[in-house]
This record gives sequence, structure tokens and C-alpha cells, in this order.
Amino acid sequence: MQTYYLAIDIGASSGRHILAHMENGKIHLEEIYRFENGMQKKENTLVWDHEELWNNIWAGIKKCKEINKFPKSVGIDTWGADFVLLDSDSNIIGDMVGYRDNRTDGMDEVVYSKIPEAKLYERTGIQKLPFNTVYQLTSLKENHPEMLERADTFLFVPDYFHYLLTGKKTSEYTIASTGQLLDPVKMDWDYELLDLLGLKKSIFTDISQPGTNLGGLRSELVEELGFDLDIILPCSHDTGSAVLAVPTSDDDYVYISSGTWSLLGIERDSPDCSPLSQKHNFTNEGGYDQKIRYLHNIMGLWMIQSMRHNLDDKYSFQYICEEAEEVKDFPSRVDVNDDAFYAPDNMIDAIKDYCKNTNQPVPETIGEIATVIYASLANSYAKAIKVIESLTGQDYSRIHVVGGGSKDTYLNQLTANASGKPVYAGPSEATAIGNVVAQMIENHEFANKEEAREAIRDSFAITIFNPTTM
Repeated sequence: MQTYYLAIDIGASSGRHILAHMENGKIHLEEIYRFENGMQKKENTLVWDHEELWNNIWAGIKKCKEINKFPKSVGIDTWGADFVLLDSDSNIIGDMVGYRDNRTDGMDEVVYSKIPEAKLYERTGIQKLPFNTVYQLTSLKENHPEMLERADTFLFVPDYFHYLLTGKKTSEYTIASTGQLLDPVKMDWDYELLDLLGLKKSIFTDISQPGTNLGGLRSELVEELGFDLDIILPCSHDTGSAVLAVPTSDDDYVYISSGTWSLLGIERDSPDCSPLSQKHNFTNEGGYDQKIRYLHNIMGLWMIQSMRHNLDDKYSFQYICEEAEEVKDFPSRVDVNDDAFYAPDNMIDAIKDYCKNTNQPVPETIGEIATVIYASLANSYAKAIKVIESLTGQDYSRIHVVGGGSKDTYLNQLTANASGKPVYAGPSEATAIGNVVAQMIENHEFANKEEAREAIRDSFAITIFNPTTM
């Protein structure tokens, strides 16, 4: 009888339930449920529909019973930074606000009036991003202090859904590390920092490491479902799960978790919270086995996705990519991390304006606009790798691209060319794989992370792109 493990992987645009099992030494995946997700405007605030998310989480678990495949365990991963506040009755206070909402505008200066920016980085090692949890909480403190006063518990998004499954409130390490509120050395909340910011310390729950078994479902859920299963914390931050799925056991590589965002970095044993690291805007997030994911956030395929939406989703990603290759010599480039591309009303207009304002040829066709994005992303990757190598004093031999962007052959080749390093692309389902692998290690399918990564390498296709002159 097969032993199944269920990964619930929720991204900014969709979620899916993926069952995994071992067969002849290889990991096999089966998507059994998929649903749409996205931020919605509610009274001028961008929010997530947490009730609909929960309905879909539960519907996907029920699907396992329908297909007669009963998982031994389940874990949930999502994006980082966003959270809920619960009152003393465990009801959500307000909304689950999305990270692209403008409530954090100007909150950086409020934070820095209490702790200088350099000191904040020295304490947390987290790069400055406008949506960091520290700025979201500061916004509440400044504009809705009554919400924080009522709060009994603070939970990041996946922690909240794990709570709904189990009735247990805990903060998983990798997702907690995204908030700029954690001490990266102690791997615990920086309570001194919370005091400095005037945040109520009692609302923050204990930190749990990925692989922690929270036990079974709440009794009423078992009764409704008809069977029980363990809830095992994966790396609840989706990037943490994706990095766990990098298919190699050595450390001579740079990874890119490629999707809406591109997260480029390395794994290391200890954080780098130095002024030089801050200058280059690198971050120290938590990883599996108490590792540090030392990485740089780069605006990823969000730009291509937004461009496609501006064109009423009339064209496939494959078509856009082919059009880009046709005009690959178009010369204009943009800084993909410029604020202009963070949440523009129209991505195409933002790219045209940037090129015009920097005295470059303005792209007009679909292919020209797309090739500007792709080439600019590849150049940004190459620059970030050079910075990592200068900061660590190590030259890395190759790049591992995991996640949905690993299927983008044109971008992979551009990345190899720009960096001068071979690109190993795959697996594309890295986040779900990393999620189930954490569960499998806990259930002794694998002895450790290294053994799991060897199985990943043997189970999924990896495509190599060597540097060429295109």
C-alpha cells in the first residue's frame, strides 16, 4: 500500500494540492486540486480572501478521500511577510492584507525614527523591501492601534491555516524569518526589537522548525473528513521549500527560485549582517536544517505576467517568449528592481517610460517589450552573482534554477550567457517537492536533506544550458 504525502502550495495567483509518493526510489507527484488566488480590492485596501483560501484548502484535502488516496501527512507553504491578527476568541481582526497594498508607504521612516536602518539590518539581516512585516505592523500601530490592542495572537499566513487544521498556534521558522523581526543567530523573535518598535510581545508565538509534527486534525475536522492525518510543518515560506528541492548535495552553486519573484542566493551556516551585505541589499532568511538562505530578491516573471495581463491575456507565455527571441538584439535594458515596476497600473507603459526617460530606444512590439524584460532579468542575475562571489570570496561553478521559471528556456539561456555559467534548470515543481520532502524526512523516507536531494535529482528532469553567443 502506497504512503502518500500532501503538499498544499499557495502562491499569489493560484494554489494547488499535490500528492507525492515513493516508487522504485523515485518521487512521484500528482496534482489533485487547483484553485485561483489573488489580492482583491476591499474599500481601497488590497486583501486576500482568507475564507475562500480556507475553503479551497479543505476542499483539496477532501479530494484525497474522493480519489481513495489517503495522505499520511500534509503541510502548507505560501508567500512571506503577510499575516493575520487574532483576538482572544481566535477570530481574525480586520482583514488579511496583501503585501502590495500601499499601507506601508512612509512606514520605513517611522521605523527608522525608533531604530536606525543600519541597526535594524544588523539585528535582523533582512533586506529592505516595502512590504516587510515590520512596516506592515508599524502601519497598524500608527493608523489602527486599536487592532493591535485587541490582538491576542500574530500568525503568518501558513501558520494561520496550520492553526485552522490543528488548533495549535506556532510560528514556523522560515516564514517567521521573512518579517524582519527575527534574530537570525538565535533563530527566535528579537524581543528587544519588538520593545523598541512598541509591539506587544505576547502576541508572538513560539518558533518551530520545519519538520515539526503538530499532530492530527481537530476532532471536528476528522469527523467531517472521515480520516485523520498528521500536519507536518514544511518550510512554510515557499522559497524555503523551493530551495530544499535544489537537486544537488554540494555547495558549489547559486540557486534561483524563479517565479513571480526571482530569489537568487546560496545556503550558508551563519548570517551575514554586515554593512557591506546591507549595501548590496542581501537578506538572511531561514532555511531547512537551520540553514540561512542568503539571497537577493529580484523582480521576476511578475513583469512578464503583468505585461500579458495588459494585453488581456490574449497571448500565451510561449508566444511571448518566441516573439522576444525574434528581436533579441533590441538594445534597451531596465533596472528590474526599480520601484516603477513594483505595482504599476500598466507594466508596458512603465517599461516604455523607463526607456524613454533613460534615453534608450522605446520598445513597441510584444517581442521588443518582452526581450527588454528577459535580457534585463538575465543581466540582473549576473550582477547579483558577482556580488555574492565578492561577499563570500567564492566562485560558484553553476546556477540551479528551480520553480516555474525553470521552464523558460529563453531566459535560462540568457542567464547562462550573461553569467558565463551553466544553468541547470529544474525541477519546475520545486516548492511542492520541497514541501513533501520535509514531510518525508520526518517520516523516515529519507535519512536527511542530502539523501532527499539525491532522490530529487534522480526523480525529475534537469536541463542544462551552457553559455553561448546568441
